[in-house]
Amino acid sequence: MAVSETLKALNTIRDFIRWGSSEFYRRKLTFGHGFVSAMDEAKYLTLYSLELPFDWPESYFDCALTAEERQRVTEILELRARLRQPAAYITHESWFCGHKFYVDERVLVPRSPIAELISNQFEPWIDSGQVTRILDLCTGCGCIAIACQYAFADAEVCASDISLDALEVARVNCRNHDLEGRLTLYESDLLDQIPPQLFDVIVCNPPYVDAEDMAALTDEFRFEPTIGLAAGSDGLDLVERILCHAVNFLSDRGVLFLEVGNSQGAMMEKYSFLPMTWLEFEFGGSGVCCIQSKDLKQQNQKIAQIKNQSVMIQRLQISEAKDGMVG
Repeated sequence: MAVSETLKALNTIRDFIRWGSSEFYRRKLTFGHGFVSAMDEAKYLTLYSLELPFDWPESYFDCALTAEERQRVTEILELRARLRQPAAYITHESWFCGHKFYVDERVLVPRSPIAELISNQFEPWIDSGQVTRILDLCTGCGCIAIACQYAFADAEVCASDISLDALEVARVNCRNHDLEGRLTLYESDLLDQIPPQLFDVIVCNPPYVDAEDMAALTDEFRFEPTIGLAAGSDGLDLVERILCHAVNFLSDRGVLFLEVGNSQGAMMEKYSFLPMTWLEFEFGGSGVCCIQSKDLKQQNQKIAQIKNQSVMIQRLQISEAKDGMVG
């Protein structure tokens, strides 16, 4: 249906939410960037274009819109359907732990179940009253670090990322939340460039998508930066390095909270010797574990052996690839 024809047929907020949902289903859009259904995303975009909050009372949904409002709503719904771009990149906003964050194509759209852990101050996995220093590794837009700062007002919170683009977005969010100059940001390849120090909590949502899942990504997910998703054949390329070096940055009572998503099975198999607690979430989500500092220390030699073996395999693959090019 052309935009002009749509404007003639649709009048109320409810009309547009229904039509947007139908269009999203018809064009086979995929979701997972903050909204799990076509209905929720159509509702969000409709209300956003009307400058209304997402929790606007449904009793107002039968109110008629002006011609200018109908034009705005139609255009944003058409844009989402035509570009297949995640809604958060269209509106440049996303919500995490009840806080609003600026996002664009330089960072992943926040959607981690780690939000529930932060809301509970990581209890019962650590004594929240003893948390004085927190590190958010692979921070992206900074949402996890900033949410941690809200949850632990007296703690020192640091965040790092290898991507300068991501750190620019994180700085925007620090300014928006009045944390500029308080929350420390590091440019670092995982833990490599972080100054020596000990944290009571290291929380990390690293790239963990394996090669098979990367090849199957839908258009919406391909808008996101590959550097924030891809993690080798089994999804554990970065996890291997994190497990190997995190022990040097955790206090004796420290805990590592690590999200690996669909690579959970691969991690459980590869590190079957390492005590890991896989967490359950009241509001959905999986693939997050917590590991105690003492267990990382005890198993550090085996962890290092796995990392070294992976490095050797990667070097062999590179050498074979070069030989093939020469041949």
